[in-house]
Amino acid sequence: MATKIRLARGGSKKRPYYHIVVADVRAPRDGRFIERVGAYNPMLSKDDEGRIKLNEERIQHWLSAGAQPTDRVHRFLDAAGLLKRDEKSNPNKAKPGKKAQERLDEKRQAEEDAAAAAAQAKEDAAAAAAEAAAAPAEEAPAE
Repeated sequence: MATKIRLARGGSKKRPYYHIVVADVRAPRDGRFIERVGAYNPMLSKDDEGRIKLNEERIQHWLSAGAQPTDRVHRFLDAAGLLKRDEKSNPNKAKPGKKAQERLDEKRQAEEDAAAAAAQAKEDAAAAAAEAAAAPAEEAPAE
């Protein structure tokens, strides 16, 4: 029998609460399950310890028995250190589109040009100050 570790929704309307359950893959989402192994309350803040509760011993048992976690439960297990999650399979999907990349390149080029112009102006001002300091020193002994 193929089993999954997944979420089963509970709670009332607009107040979700999920049980983390081990269920047959053919069972409905909120229907029959084999064992309840945890809970997830998305209404609590992300740093609250009661947001995710896991029975780690039973989860390890079911993972060793071949149960496959869903993506969301896999994230919970990875955060708890029970199961390692693979990297994203398509990292290029998160990159901006062609036009957005062109705009970013133009903006970056404009910033580099502005920085170069500012550096050049600073060098010119320093050179002019050095020349101005040197010129009065030469004129004073001549008098």
